[in-house]
Amino acid sequence: MSTQEYIDSGILELYVYGSLSKDEAREVQEMIAKHPEIKKEVEAIEEAVIRLSSSAAPYLPAVNYQRIKEELFTNSAKVKTLRKTSWATYTGWAAALLLLIASAVFYNQYQSNEEVLKVVTTEKEELQKDKKQLENVQEEYAITLNILRDKNTSVVPLEGQKNYSNAYAQAYYNKESKEVIIDAQGLPEPPKGMVYQVWSLQFDPLTPTSVGLLEEFKTNDSKLFRVAEAPSAEAFGITLEPAGGSETPTMDKLYTLGKV
Repeated sequence: MSTQEYIDSGILELYVYGSLSKDEAREVQEMIAKHPEIKKEVEAIEEAVIRLSSSAAPYLPAVNYQRIKEELFTNSAKVKTLRKTSWATYTGWAAALLLLIASAVFYNQYQSNEEVLKVVTTEKEELQKDKKQLENVQEEYAITLNILRDKNTSVVPLEGQKNYSNAYAQAYYNKESKEVIIDAQGLPEPPKGMVYQVWSLQFDPLTPTSVGLLEEFKTNDSKLFRVAEAPSAEAFGITLEPAGGSETPTMDKLYTLGKV
C-alpha cells in the first residue's frame, strides 16, 4: 500500500479519534515516524477536529478547551478531565467529531463517485464514437455491395501504363446510376505526401474530370473506394498527385488507364 493509499484509507482519522486497538495505534505511530507526509496529515486532522469542536460546541472556558485538546492529541484516557467538562460541552465536542467523520466519509465517497462517473462518461463517449463509426462502415459497405451486384454495373479493367506496367486496378461503373467504385488492390502504396486521383475521361475532345481521391489508402484493407459519380465517362485513369489532388492529371504519373 502506498503512502497516499494509507492516508486515504481513513485509519488516520480513527487514530486521532482514539478508536484503534493498541496494535493498530502502534502501527500508525510507526508510520508517522517513518513518513513525514503521514505525520503532517495526522497533525492536519487533529487541527481540523479542534477547529470543528470549537465551532460546533458551546463556548469552552480556556482551561477546559486546553484539557480537551491535550486529551485528543495525546490519545490518553484522562477520564477525570472529561468528567470535569460539562455535559453540554462534551456533547458539542462529540457532535463535532461525528460531523468530521461523516464529512470525511462523504468527501471520500464523493471523490470516488466523481472519478467513477468520469471514467464511465468517457467510456460511454468512446463507445458512442465506435458505434457511429461502425454504423458508417456498415452503411458504406451496404452501398458498395449494392453497386457491385447491380446488373447495370460493368467491370472496367485499368491496365498499368509505361513505367507502371505492374500496376493494375478495376473500375466498377454503373451506367444507369453513374456510380463508380475503384478496386485499387493492384496499386502500390503511395509515397508520403502523395495521393492517387481518379479521372473520368471523354475522348472528343479529350476531357479529364476528377471524380475523387483514394485517400487513407494504407488503412483501407479492402482497397475498395467509392468515388463521385461520372455522368459521361468513356474511360477511367488513375494518376499519382500531391496530397489534396490536382486540377489536371499529371500524365507522367499515369499509373492505370481503361476504356469503358
